[in-house]
Amino acid sequence: MKILVVGSGGREHALCWAIAASPLCEKLLCAPGNAGIAEQAECVDLAADDVDAIVGFAAREAVDLVVVGPEQPLVMGLVDRLTEAGIKAFGPSAGAAELEGSKGFMKDLCAKYGIPTAAYGRFTDVEAAHAFIREHGAPIVVKADGLAAGKGVTVARSLDEALNAAEDALIEEKFGAAGAEIVIEECLEGEEVSVFALCDGTTALPLAAAQDHKAAFDGDQGPNTGGMGAYSPAPAMTDELLAKVMRTIVQPTIDGMAEEGRPYRGVLFAGLMLTADGPKLLEHNVRFGDPECQVLMMRLKSDLVPALVATVDGVLSTFDLRWYEDAALTVVMAAKGYPGRYEKGTVIGGIDAADDADENVTIFHAGTSRAADGKLLANGGRVLNVTALGRNVAEAQARAYRAVDRIDWPQGFCRRDIGWRAVARELA
Repeated sequence: MKILVVGSGGREHALCWAIAASPLCEKLLCAPGNAGIAEQAECVDLAADDVDAIVGFAAREAVDLVVVGPEQPLVMGLVDRLTEAGIKAFGPSAGAAELEGSKGFMKDLCAKYGIPTAAYGRFTDVEAAHAFIREHGAPIVVKADGLAAGKGVTVARSLDEALNAAEDALIEEKFGAAGAEIVIEECLEGEEVSVFALCDGTTALPLAAAQDHKAAFDGDQGPNTGGMGAYSPAPAMTDELLAKVMRTIVQPTIDGMAEEGRPYRGVLFAGLMLTADGPKLLEHNVRFGDPECQVLMMRLKSDLVPALVATVDGVLSTFDLRWYEDAALTVVMAAKGYPGRYEKGTVIGGIDAADDADENVTIFHAGTSRAADGKLLANGGRVLNVTALGRNVAEAQARAYRAVDRIDWPQGFCRRDIGWRAVARELA
């Protein structure tokens, strides 16, 4: 098969890494890719959200399968356009992608189909939003309705913080059109876990669970980011609990979307809070998580390509996936200043030494490019995903940080406590 992956981040590098290993993949392309992806795929200079250009390119190149990584082109209808052109595409339609494109839509779906989630309200008027916040008190969560690159959520610990978050979105237009409407919801207490499932419109096939770290700094301190690290498996997600999540959250979502005339095909990412009352849905994403995808691909024993094709073809009911027992952990190295302002174009050294020193370590590139002289440059906020396997999370963690310490990048930083919950459980 000739396969095109759309995207340029660490998630897409992990997907390319897994797809390139498949005997079914004869040629691998990536649009636009990055410096790391270029070692596995032929990179094509097309923006991930340039729908017309990608459809035209896929048609000209007679691509057999397009795998869409990021949410933006999914919400824009890239899969619909590819399907119309007769090209197989992995990912949901624009109608189905509204599960992530509108948090309000997702919450209304939960309310209609009895999917456990936090109590909520939807607002476009700041006075009404302020009244709701004052009525319910803090802590409370304020979310931009639309896509805000993982930065549109404020977990407000005080009334003032919540009132300001509503003003930032609705008055100051901090998130542009994505924040023209906001969702305000109760703050759920517990442990967060991510569950992924391949879905073909009817059947949902669970993948391994993972846990990520959203806060920028150690101890879960600092601003919310797109994710500073992840690990899998998540010890909190037992087989019994996973069965309950599939029964009460994932399958009702798939059934509800089919009922709404928006059959869901692709990977469904359920962000959960394990509360005292059981698992509740925080959010649905319509693509692989980043950086969760990196640890999932490291643990996947089966060939990824047949699983992607079975999802598109609607035959997951007869499909199975195998996983390595080992744990995987990834540490995100980000540019200093992220998720705020940061410098681009700084030189990264020592990456080959870090990658080659341990066969259990793979470094996925998230925001990198090559200078004319071949030097590796940082070209984004989240730049590298240093990913390791181990017999348990503690061993994977130790291997990942040994590799991090071999990388020479003074302008970068990372959290030093990725996996701390799982390691504490293992020590106990």
